[in-house]
Amino acid sequence: MKQIKLALYGFKAMTVILVLFSLSTSVYARNDDCWVDLYDDTQFKGEHIRLKGPIQLPNLLKVQWQNWDKKIESIEVGPKATLTVFENKNYKLTLAEIANHPVLMKSMGITMQDVLEDSELIFHANSKVHGFGEFDFYHKIRSLKVECIK
Repeated sequence: MKQIKLALYGFKAMTVILVLFSLSTSVYARNDDCWVDLYDDTQFKGEHIRLKGPIQLPNLLKVQWQNWDKKIESIEVGPKATLTVFENKNYKLTLAEIANHPVLMKSMGITMQDVLEDSELIFHANSKVHGFGEFDFYHKIRSLKVECIK
């Protein structure tokens, strides 16, 4: 009788382990489509790295042991990712956020035109940017966030 109980406990423990393993691998599989490819030249040329999300990089000085600060020139966004690039380090307060505080905006001398020329860009799943010059973002990216879509 003891052997049967021990066998049942062992079976239950193995079932729990298999369930947990399958859950963890399915989450990982979904994140395989959450990535961003970064290139230091236009038209997806030059040095290249792939970032798997979700990830937040407050600066780009040591990304995979390389300095990518102000070097990103083209990007490809994976099918389950959203990329936000910032012209400043540490995702500092952007003009769009300042626009939510009109008194602050006025005190800083910021106009609505300044807000329209914001310092962050958002790219959704499967986006491709051949060159950031078309966004007036040539050599300006200093921090970024990659978020995963469920």
